[in-house]
Amino acid sequence: MTAAKASAKSAKPATPKSALIQFSAKAIEPIKQATDCLVVASYEGVKLSPSASAINSADAQQLETLLKREGFQGKAGQSLLLLNPQGIAAERLLVLGFGATKDGHVSADNYRRAVQKIADALRPTTCTDITLALAEVSVEQQNTEWQARLVAESLSLLDYRADKLKSKPADVSLKLKKVVFGATKAQTAGATKGLQVGQAIAKGVNLARELGDLPGNICTPTYLASEAKRLATKQAKLSVNILEEKQLKELGMGSFLSVAAGSDQPAKLIVLEYKGGNKKQAPVALVGKGITFDTGGISLKPGAAMDEMKYDMCGAASVLGTFQTLLDLQLPINVVGVIAATENMPNGSATKPGDIVTSMSGQTIEILNTDAEGRLVLCDALTYTERFKPKTVVDIATLTGACVIALGNHATGLFSNNDDLAKALLKAGEESADRAWQMPLWDDYQKQLDSNFADIANIGGREAGSVTAACFLSRFAKKFAWAHLDIAGTAWRSGGAKGATGRPVGLLVQYLLNQV
Repeated sequence: MTAAKASAKSAKPATPKSALIQFSAKAIEPIKQATDCLVVASYEGVKLSPSASAINSADAQQLETLLKREGFQGKAGQSLLLLNPQGIAAERLLVLGFGATKDGHVSADNYRRAVQKIADALRPTTCTDITLALAEVSVEQQNTEWQARLVAESLSLLDYRADKLKSKPADVSLKLKKVVFGATKAQTAGATKGLQVGQAIAKGVNLARELGDLPGNICTPTYLASEAKRLATKQAKLSVNILEEKQLKELGMGSFLSVAAGSDQPAKLIVLEYKGGNKKQAPVALVGKGITFDTGGISLKPGAAMDEMKYDMCGAASVLGTFQTLLDLQLPINVVGVIAATENMPNGSATKPGDIVTSMSGQTIEILNTDAEGRLVLCDALTYTERFKPKTVVDIATLTGACVIALGNHATGLFSNNDDLAKALLKAGEESADRAWQMPLWDDYQKQLDSNFADIANIGGREAGSVTAACFLSRFAKKFAWAHLDIAGTAWRSGGAKGATGRPVGLLVQYLLNQV
């Protein structure tokens, strides 16, 4: 280890955060509503919603004529923007297709698909305020609160900018500032609550995206610690404790420290305690992998796409994003966050393949590959989490490329030693459209981790790499109900649309909401 580890500076993005969109719910008369754009619904076969029908009648059936002329069929995800519509006060009219109806209802997927088209349709315009006449759309097994929440969540994601470090950030193409969710008086209270929840979730997702997209020279372990402290500012329910390397050594976290050995940046164990519930209520614990840059260590990664290893802290980012939403919603629940933050770098002090280290649990680990480092920091973090006597523990990590091969970028890999916890997380994923897929955690795989020289090896060969990684972690999670979310395929996108997704903040928040 270097004689003195560098003290990281808390650099900040170069440009300020954009202003949040303002949401409100109120009763409206669509024809008289003065707005830059009025959004109405149509169903497959050009079946107009009540608001769209009223507009059609006010303009001598011209709306229906225009829709048919333009080939608009009302399929889910279709949209048609009309300028200077006649007979109404709005400057523009956006007609969204919600697809086929069944007994008067549309599917939740079709509603989501339609709402996500709003931003694309309005991007070329100068709209600053819009009004949505969408509460009248009936969605299978969902209420107005859910509908409004989805609108706020979808549109609030536009508040995030990925180009804050450019000297001249691009002009914002959609300048939306105000959204009115039109509803009946009876629906207004539910819609208002939904808007608040959706905006809070998006704020957490956006924080996770921002942290993920920051480069490794800015988003260091020290920076993550400062972000945790920032969240706790003037928050009576949240406390933050940062454990330094000296304390980690005293705790016996030899596995965690073996990953930090080659870096000049000091490792941090970031501990957040949100106390919103009864004092006797056992907390839910969220444990995040925070490798702020992963070179692979001595087992050096190939150079191609290594820049994307700044995303190896997205598990930590999702924990901080979830806490952001917790604070905004002030949920009546107790939640602990534990983030193991370090770089994985090669130097003369770095851990070598074949080295054996002792974890906080006392189990010894033969490190066959220093690029399998996430499990080495998480195992000590899981052991540390025991002291909180948690109700459940969920760790979140960009852990294995094998999970990307297995599931692609659509589903997060879910492993668990508790069926009830697994089912609750899968349910939360479906409800939030931030889905996971359960993978096996059978004892049959454990033998792949056998070592001749230590209690356990840190890799189990090429076969079932995501499973053996989870099996490794399971040996440190025997004292509580535990689940592992492998987000290597879902935490960021590569290629031309490169950027952090903020997943699985939506899943985690929905899981917590379901516990309240």
